[in-house]
Amino acid sequence: MKIATREIIREIDRKTINEYGIPSLVLMENAGKASANLILNKYIDCNSIAIICGGGNNGGDGFVIARHLISADRNVKTYITSPKSKYNGDAKTNLNSLLKIGGEVIELKEKTLKITKADIQIDAIFGTGLDREVGGFYKKLIKNINSRRKPVVSIDIPSGLDSNTGKPLGIAVKAEATITFIRPKIGMCIHPGVDYVGKLYVADITTPKELESKIKCELLTFDKCKNLLKPRRKNTHKGTYGHLLVIAGSKGKSGAAILTTNAAVKSGVGLVTVAIPKGINKAIEKNCIEAMSVSFEETMEGSFGENSLSEIIKVLNDKKSALAIGPGVSTNKETKRLVKQILLKSSKPIVIDADALNIISEDLSILKKIKADAILTPHPGEMAKLMNISNKDVQDNRVKIAKEFAIMHKCYLVLKGARSIIATPDGDIFINPTGNPGMATGGSGDVLTGIIGSFLAQKYPTLDAAILGTFIHGFAGDIASEKSGENGITATDILKNIPKAFKEIPDQKEIYFEIAR
Repeated sequence: MKIATREIIREIDRKTINEYGIPSLVLMENAGKASANLILNKYIDCNSIAIICGGGNNGGDGFVIARHLISADRNVKTYITSPKSKYNGDAKTNLNSLLKIGGEVIELKEKTLKITKADIQIDAIFGTGLDREVGGFYKKLIKNINSRRKPVVSIDIPSGLDSNTGKPLGIAVKAEATITFIRPKIGMCIHPGVDYVGKLYVADITTPKELESKIKCELLTFDKCKNLLKPRRKNTHKGTYGHLLVIAGSKGKSGAAILTTNAAVKSGVGLVTVAIPKGINKAIEKNCIEAMSVSFEETMEGSFGENSLSEIIKVLNDKKSALAIGPGVSTNKETKRLVKQILLKSSKPIVIDADALNIISEDLSILKKIKADAILTPHPGEMAKLMNISNKDVQDNRVKIAKEFAIMHKCYLVLKGARSIIATPDGDIFINPTGNPGMATGGSGDVLTGIIGSFLAQKYPTLDAAILGTFIHGFAGDIASEKSGENGITATDILKNIPKAFKEIPDQKEIYFEIAR
């Protein structure tokens, strides 16, 4: 599902009207009618309805909704935030139409924010164009709406929410559902915006589809991932599905190697070999029985030694189809030098995680010297180190940070966290809706590395590997959460549910949004 910035939506509106000759009044009618139909279908038992309309085109949508709900014999009261004489353009036309059919229109004033009790409130105050802080009268109004214990349906976007960043502009309506038009906006699909949007419905208002060609951001869906997954043909063998080399682990961090390796095994790769320091060999042999292992001399601290470089490269070049490197390898001086050399000498597609990310953060020029595609999978702290900025800077601008880094360093990036961001060297952005707070636990990222590495080894295109790995990782966590709740989910729980996630993706209905019919 494509998702857009407010700037692109404005451009689509402008071209629809000016180049395709579809009047703005028609677009407003389509938006209002689609919203009214959805409200009637989803809130069948709601008879009394309060519609709060702002002074712009979002308010105009609200007037159209009011007219259609009145025609459906609902008890509708329309509240306006500006005097009737202040409305203009299409909003004025639809306000006049509402008044002519006898619609009850009540002007709200700062001292008299009296909205009669209703079964449902319709928020049509501000649209997606809002880019300033909400204060004064409107802040009081939104507080009033949020304080009522009745469902709120927002039109196009919850009023007060920034449509690009997902941040409340001082305050925002907290909706039970949002009906948006043309395409969802980025701010609705990332945190904290998703907490204000509620159930997301997408309505078509007949803007030409070819105008969406400039949209470079997408919300991942079950349909998309179902279509990316390759069927496993009957006449195949383990060699058909690739061979992944995992370089992971050190003294005290054998779990990282185990989780990465076993996640890869569970994700369809034909063979996995895990390279480890000798000191953790027993733990690996015991816990990774479906994978092969090869151990190397270790440093005094129990991590990879620099002298193992030629042997590791020899293993990598022996019929391996992809490389996963970093979980638990440590940042020992010798290990740092080793990891840097492996990255420079490898010609296999690579997923780079954890300690390997911390190592390359000291010299990002390495990324432009890597011979094959690389997928980086930082959590916010690692991303902050890569960019030399604060963790807060990363979290405040997740889409922008991920996009800029991927373009600058010509790599694929999975910025982990709630609604993980996938960015490409060409500036395309994919937002992953799967996953839950229970997955914020040690080892979860190691499982993701193994899944992505498995797809790379199976020769999936690099972007497809990043998309599928991220989506399936989150979905496996959601399945684990359904079984036992979010508290107490472990990385092993996620790992165990990977096969079920594969199995269920083809039959899943979209749960993160619904197309309004």
